[in-house]
Amino acid sequence: MNPSHSPRAGAGFTAPAKKQLGQHFLADAHYVEKIVLAVNPRPGDRLVEIGPGQGAITFPLLRRHPQLTVIEFDRDLISPLTAAAAPLGELTIVHRDVLQVDFTELAGGSPIRLVGNLPYNISSPILFHALEHAAAISDMTFMLQKEVVDRMAAGPGSKVYGRLSVMLQAWCQVTSLFVVPPGAFRPPPKVDSAVVRLVPRDPATVGIADPQHFAHLVKAAFGQRRKTLRNALNGIVDEAGFAATGVRSDARAEQLEVADFIALANATATTA
Repeated sequence: MNPSHSPRAGAGFTAPAKKQLGQHFLADAHYVEKIVLAVNPRPGDRLVEIGPGQGAITFPLLRRHPQLTVIEFDRDLISPLTAAAAPLGELTIVHRDVLQVDFTELAGGSPIRLVGNLPYNISSPILFHALEHAAAISDMTFMLQKEVVDRMAAGPGSKVYGRLSVMLQAWCQVTSLFVVPPGAFRPPPKVDSAVVRLVPRDPATVGIADPQHFAHLVKAAFGQRRKTLRNALNGIVDEAGFAATGVRSDARAEQLEVADFIALANATATTA
């Protein structure tokens, strides 16, 4: 995994940012505290941090909750993290590409809480990877590029409402929490970041009959935003499908509620 253009946690110890990895270490104690308060670790929680970096969030979390698992790709950070964490609590380090980590296996039957700064260039793949393991995750508190958080939380009619919005909101409650400015990082990135919370919904209440078909339909609907649904979903939803759900075939994808996409997918799942 190449975490290009990713703000990475810092302030736990000093290590030079690697330009080739696009590292920007979080260094502002005010925003560190805000993130820790947003996570609000409780006794019995199983916390898993993605990309601890220099430990800016890791070590405050350990002081509040003395057991923490972290997933770190940069091998040069493993030893410093281990040494700095030793006086604070039990730190388990998984040295792997996060996209190769099986969160369900990691949970082992006891839901985990995910925390972390997600690499900008693969933030969406990480989010979709987490969705695949939503049943093993109780909640997620992530810092991402603000533009991505805006897309995640957008509603119908918004210019940034799209596939990411629908897929995440179908499976999770998405709440944008606060913005983190470039000056909070060392060196500062060129864009604002933001912190977001995702809480997976009870699968029984989501109501999606065929998750793969739903994902395929949503991707096709937003594939060419200027097309009407009749054209964008040609071969996936016929006029009978639109009629059965009450969704207008001359509408465009950005006009539909998440529930409309679920209805269209369920109405056509057996015939797709």
